[in-house]
Amino acid sequence: MQAKELSQLLNKNYLNAYNTEIIGGFDEPFYKAFEGGKPAQIQFSYDYIRSALHELAHWCVAGKERRKQDDYGYWYAADGRNQQQQNEFFKVEIKPQAIEWAFSIVLAVPFEASIDNLGTQVEGVEEFNHNLKKQLNEYVAKGFPKRTQEILDLFSNYRKGGM
Repeated sequence: MQAKELSQLLNKNYLNAYNTEIIGGFDEPFYKAFEGGKPAQIQFSYDYIRSALHELAHWCVAGKERRKQDDYGYWYAADGRNQQQQNEFFKVEIKPQAIEWAFSIVLAVPFEASIDNLGTQVEGVEEFNHNLKKQLNEYVAKGFPKRTQEILDLFSNYRKGGM
């Protein structure tokens, strides 16, 4: 599956119910909240399907109030974060990246955990990867959040040719 095909599938069959669309072609990913009658936008980098799945996972984690704010109201520090900032990044990325991993499995897209701090030596990568796997296993055992499960079902049906 290509990113354009993914966007069309989601926009037509799921995100429209939330007055949201997913769109590629951006230099940097960003979530643009609903404003002035325009749908909210999940913007992902270029035509990268992994970026699309990652940003979609963040949308799934964000609650109703967070989805009313650009970039869900979160902080973001670019590459070059110090270790304390990186540790905070690791904490907030466990759930979205576990969901991204699940999306990747269903769509047969290679997954690689993102530490998102290129060119900088950071500690805690092994622990992050362990916690990520633990979170995915917990979701599989106990169930995914509602929107995540609905999207997983959509992807599964699509892959089976049911759409």
